[in-house]
Amino acid sequence: MMSTAPELRPGDEGFDGFRMRLPEDCVEYMLFILGNKTDNNNTPSLESVRKAAEKKLDELAKDYIWQREPFRLETRIQKGSGVSYLHGTTHYGDNVEDEWLIVYLLRELSRAFPALWIRVSDSDGEFLLIEAAKVLPKWLSPENDANRVWIHEGKLLIIPLAPDMPETIKSKPISLTSAISAIRADPSSLIHSTFIEAEAFYRLEKYPGQITASTHYSLVTIPRKLAYILHARPKAIAPATESFYLRDPVSLKPLLSPTGNSLTFPPVDLVTISVRFTKVLYAQLKSQHFAPPAVWRPIFESVESEAKAPNTDPQESLKKLARLEQGMKLTTGFEILTQSADTSSNRIAREVGLLLEDLEEDGESVLPTDEDVKGWKDVNREDDDGWMDIDYAEFEKELDGKQTGDKNAKKFGDATAQADLQKIVERFEAFLNDTGAGIDGADVDEMDEDDDDDEDEEDDEYDDGYEDEDKEVSFDEEQFARMMREMMGLPGGAGDGDKKGKGKAVDEEESEGEEDEDEDEEDDHKEIQKIMAQFESELKGYGALNLDPKPAKETGKIKGKGEPSNGAKSDAFREEDEESDDDAVDIDYNLAKNILESFKGQAGMAGPAGNLLGLMGMQLPRDEEDSGDEKS
Repeated sequence: MMSTAPELRPGDEGFDGFRMRLPEDCVEYMLFILGNKTDNNNTPSLESVRKAAEKKLDELAKDYIWQREPFRLETRIQKGSGVSYLHGTTHYGDNVEDEWLIVYLLRELSRAFPALWIRVSDSDGEFLLIEAAKVLPKWLSPENDANRVWIHEGKLLIIPLAPDMPETIKSKPISLTSAISAIRADPSSLIHSTFIEAEAFYRLEKYPGQITASTHYSLVTIPRKLAYILHARPKAIAPATESFYLRDPVSLKPLLSPTGNSLTFPPVDLVTISVRFTKVLYAQLKSQHFAPPAVWRPIFESVESEAKAPNTDPQESLKKLARLEQGMKLTTGFEILTQSADTSSNRIAREVGLLLEDLEEDGESVLPTDEDVKGWKDVNREDDDGWMDIDYAEFEKELDGKQTGDKNAKKFGDATAQADLQKIVERFEAFLNDTGAGIDGADVDEMDEDDDDDEDEEDDEYDDGYEDEDKEVSFDEEQFARMMREMMGLPGGAGDGDKKGKGKAVDEEESEGEEDEDEDEEDDHKEIQKIMAQFESELKGYGALNLDPKPAKETGKIKGKGEPSNGAKSDAFREEDEESDDDAVDIDYNLAKNILESFKGQAGMAGPAGNLLGLMGMQLPRDEEDSGDEKS
């Protein structure tokens, strides 16, 4: 049973310090052996788990390129309970796939060790629950979810609230010590929901295939010296790309020299090789606008002049220029990286520094020859980077391709982008079509209850004062019909003139009132329908109701007074069906387009699209497509 004791404060006996907050873009994982209820010393078993984790990682992602830090485990002792456990943190930077690879690895480990209990969180908190936000029970909120989510035997389990827990404690998080005690006391009491698990582990469905799918090979033109370093340490591509991506004027100062005498990798003796990136690293490098430094300009001018020569293939010239540009950016990244390689906290950066020292001692005779380079694996491989080109036109084609069953239809982006965008549309539609929402609007989980109590009390008197007034609000059909007629410029109905003498008419014709009311209601209803039809016709005439304006289609109209043949009828019906399919497609297309455009219009700040998506447990990356700012 979980402890219901009041929360310990600084100065109280047993207080073990403040909960340290993870840095941004970091994931933390803890692995406990909780099979024995009394023995806290599980070091031998934990060592077996650690070795199994290393072996599993070697099988799944031996050559995987981590964005900033790799997966690693070390033994620690939990302060409150004295339990030994494995702990690790990984800074994944902009590549969230690193985080999900770790979750996949941990889930596979939990299946191999029945006594293993794992919890994983990041700088956003219990991010697995954020993924499953739409299917969580009402009692589970960001205020009390800390340390409740565990992975065991491949399942997602949640520690429930204790039945005898006071209401004031239910909204508070439990400590890690309390969570461990609850698991040891009664592991069967934990909640396992297949709905929550499916949503939380949704991104794991693409693993282990995603490990290979996230890799991208690209041809780049770089100095032979750098080609030697990259061939020896291919994972150095990550810190080098990050160095270029996060460059500043101070780090670029050595590159601004017109002679380039101080450069580690001067642009001489260039070779073209294939370099292995992750898709995130490739996108970071390619998306950056960077003017060539002075020492690189003559090479670019030479390539550009060759492109203008007669009998030159324009496409091949463009490819050559693009490879040179990518190589120039990558070389710049390595220049920045090697400036502080000796003192870097990154192990791979330090290894690059050691390689350069050895190269300086051995001389350039150890550099690979052209024949050596040709023998390297995948040296000429160049993957298509069409997955970076995602626009609304191709998204619409993708939807059209699915509707018509055309397997050869061009797809936008990669499978991950398609699945994520489709999920956004599905969640948004589910949010809008929520049948449980009443007149008070969408049912949003209660959050920050403690902070809102005072404001709620202050607003009670104000709300009570207007409660009766709100009840008297009703819809006046006659008033609405009159306003619509005035707006449409139509003459007032016969009933309008009669309203002036309404009081007398009621007195004189009281016996016929009930019959007249029924007839008036029916006439008003027909009048409203007539006005709305005309109003809709006017709007359609100006194209205001068209979701996605398209050229008018020929619908197989038959000239003359005769009836169309059966074949013509079937063609007409088929065309109507296709048009109805197009309408369904247009709704999804316009919904996705409007969501993305609204989010883009926020310019990185808070806004309606971001807030709505946040309520649905989704976060979109920032959009730098139209930034236009050049970093130099």
